[in-house]
Amino acid sequence: MRRSILLATAGIAAIASPAMAQNAETAAVSDSSDDNVIVVIAQGREQRLQDVPIAVSAVNAESLQNSGANDIRQLNQLAPSLLVSSTGNEANGSARIRGIGTVGDNPGLESSVAVFIDGVYRSRSGAGLNELGPIERVEVLRGPQGTLFGRNASAGLINIVTAGPSFDLEGYAAATYGNFDTIRLEGGINFPIGSTVAARVDGVYLERDGFYNDRINGGSVNDQDRYLLRAQALWEATPELSIRIIGDYSNKDEECCAAVFVTPEMTPGATQNAALNPFAGPGGGGSLVGLQNPIIPILLALGQDPRAFTDDPYDRNIYPTAGRSYAGETEDWGVSLQANWELGAVDLTSITAYRDYSNNQGSDTDYTGVDILFRAPGNDAGSRQFQTFSQELRLQGTAFNDTLDWLIGAYYAHEDLTVTDNLKFGSQYGAFAPCRVILAINPALVSPGGQGCLSAGGRAVLAGTAPGTMPAFGAGTPLILGGLDLLSQVNNVGANGTRYEQTSENFAFFTHNIIHITDRLDLTLGARYTNENKDFSANFNNTNAICPVQRNLQSPLLAGPLAGLAGALISLSCQGNSSTELNALNISDDRSEEEFTGTAVLSYRPTDDLLLYASYSRGYKAGGFNLDRSALTGAFYSPADTTGQSNISVVVGPAVLNNPANLQFDEETVDAFEIGAKYTGRNFSISAAAFRQEFSNFQLNTFNGTVFLVQNINSCGTGLNGADQDTGGLTGACAPGDVQPGVISQGIEVEATLNPTDYLAFNAGFTYADTGYENDLIGRDDGTPLDPALRLLPGDSLSNAPDIVVTGAMSWTPPIGSNGMSGLVYLNTRMTSGYNTGSDLLFGKEQEGYVVVNARVGLRGADNRWSLELWAQNLFDTDYTQVAFNTPFIAPQQTYSAFLAEPRTYGVTVRTRF
Repeated sequence: MRRSILLATAGIAAIASPAMAQNAETAAVSDSSDDNVIVVIAQGREQRLQDVPIAVSAVNAESLQNSGANDIRQLNQLAPSLLVSSTGNEANGSARIRGIGTVGDNPGLESSVAVFIDGVYRSRSGAGLNELGPIERVEVLRGPQGTLFGRNASAGLINIVTAGPSFDLEGYAAATYGNFDTIRLEGGINFPIGSTVAARVDGVYLERDGFYNDRINGGSVNDQDRYLLRAQALWEATPELSIRIIGDYSNKDEECCAAVFVTPEMTPGATQNAALNPFAGPGGGGSLVGLQNPIIPILLALGQDPRAFTDDPYDRNIYPTAGRSYAGETEDWGVSLQANWELGAVDLTSITAYRDYSNNQGSDTDYTGVDILFRAPGNDAGSRQFQTFSQELRLQGTAFNDTLDWLIGAYYAHEDLTVTDNLKFGSQYGAFAPCRVILAINPALVSPGGQGCLSAGGRAVLAGTAPGTMPAFGAGTPLILGGLDLLSQVNNVGANGTRYEQTSENFAFFTHNIIHITDRLDLTLGARYTNENKDFSANFNNTNAICPVQRNLQSPLLAGPLAGLAGALISLSCQGNSSTELNALNISDDRSEEEFTGTAVLSYRPTDDLLLYASYSRGYKAGGFNLDRSALTGAFYSPADTTGQSNISVVVGPAVLNNPANLQFDEETVDAFEIGAKYTGRNFSISAAAFRQEFSNFQLNTFNGTVFLVQNINSCGTGLNGADQDTGGLTGACAPGDVQPGVISQGIEVEATLNPTDYLAFNAGFTYADTGYENDLIGRDDGTPLDPALRLLPGDSLSNAPDIVVTGAMSWTPPIGSNGMSGLVYLNTRMTSGYNTGSDLLFGKEQEGYVVVNARVGLRGADNRWSLELWAQNLFDTDYTQVAFNTPFIAPQQTYSAFLAEPRTYGVTVRTRF
């Protein structure tokens, strides 16, 4: 696959798009003297593109429309260094740049890739997965950010600029119909109100059936039912003062997000080595179905539809628990006011904003037909709400006869985050969970229909009452059998409105200055001071009264040879800190941090058309709290789990339940180095960059099959002799003074545009990013050992970080006849090498390389007054996985589920404007 991608790079000029402006901060300005010279307005002055030493891809409105981009996921086709995906909840969609991003559905983690819409920071990347409406441009800035935007980011930034008001009376409308019964309506009007005020109103409505077929409950899952309303006003109060007010509201009422079982055919590379084959059980065979994987017969005996294992996963048939729903609702609204004021030689910009984002989502959380784990739809179904106020101020101007372009700014934000949850064990958890223990004792005794997963004969064997047998566990036998019986009673209990609250308050001062040493040599210096404070509290409401009884029953065995087995019974009875013991706890904690970051860039123009630059940047992302209550406890790994099915973390005792310090994770920092060149000729432009980024305290969020782990990742300068790759949670420590960065991202990026003739444009992009973990990994920067669940990470690549990505596009808009009509032929493609989609890098989560092609053909009237377009996304119906994960509670090392990418969609769009 890598060879084919490299060969494709040589011929990528055969596919392209309208020129992608590479623009620092604001709109591109046309230059009539040379169509291929892009002029940008950055730091208060006009500059040509090749004079701006920033690694950034910007996509204009026409390219976005042609690519069919309705949210930031479609940017994957146009920006090779970007990958945006969504998993179990679109509220926490993940964006990655150069292989770096924040993983998983944990609202306690901010994104390494910040998202701004009209200058306003959005708390999580998932906000960009809503309908965006008409867009002027989208900019993808690569590498650490912090000296030009209000909020800092450690890996990069997506800056979305919506279409604003103008002083012309104009309007537009568009209607789309496609497969999956897609209906999309969009329209808007712009109108002047007198000579100084203009207003604009835009609206979008989208309805689409889901592409997963629910074979148990009927209907479909992963549907779309959403709308957006946005109103704006622009007041040109004086020639020096303009004010733009934006108010928007969006709503999604959808069922999301289903998953299918991973089969060996989906990850053929993982099954080539029999020793590493995740689908081969103790008996070998490499089959997901049957006794090779001992958990499968248990699921079938408890009612799992066998078609879940035999269907082609890409037929997208799901077999969930009867009556369980993925229904959820997302609301996102806000207002902002941006004022631009020319104060003589100084320009003042103020952006004031308030955002309110809320989401709740029901789910069949184990993704099987056995009722093991679920969230009932409603306001407490994994609900999260962000209420954010932000204020940004910038002053900029020139000094010393334009030798210095300076900018200083300040930023303040206050955010209230509220998370509520009703995650519960299902009605069959008590039948399923004891089977995991019996599998570890003696698989021949498994009887899913019996109490404690034992038949009467099997119980007699363990109890020593069968002829010729002795009590299997000596004096501890009654406690073990009693524990199995208790575990079988854990049904329909769990969180019942558990509530987490986090208040975040941060302020920052930043500056960005360009010193013109000579006419051709510039030095850019930027700095930022950030102060971050977070207060956390939690109130628990849990109905699982079995957990404390089980803990008391098994506690006498925890100090003896049966500790692993007793611990497993406790763990499965209390998994995820599900216990009424929590109801008496009202925990709270806080953390404060401050950080200095900045950038230095030396740029040189040997000719007017060529820019060379070298830069250093230091980036930062705040630490915080893991909003998964399982992290409150201490844990160890149960030796009773001899089958390799799972690592069962064991709740040691009630004394550690109220330790909120275990929820904390530290701030992430990065040192980034880059050299680059940009050339722009009359009909051709190219930019290239080589980069190296070193991340310390990298924040990794991993689902290990039962709980979410949030782990800072560093490395040790002294070799650990494999102690970071074993199953011991206490081995592999490092001296604090020997701690080094744990994640390195390095590579090259090339983007090129070509306009050989009128009406024809090409674009190509290539990214090689070697983004991986160092060897000898540890956890926090105090030298603590790496969590054993992450033992496959040392020396390997990060998840969802392909080595090679090639993008390309072509746009041809030839005139037709003499009446002003024109045609449209548009193609774009993204070719990606293989990568592992699981953040723990377990085998069986590998995704082979793939190619996705989008296409659009159309006919347009004079001045684009109307158009008729036929389009297809994922034209060749490429099957690939967004993320594979450990199926919750179902033997994590052998059984995986996957969130699939969308199949081919196609349709017709009619547009008109006046």
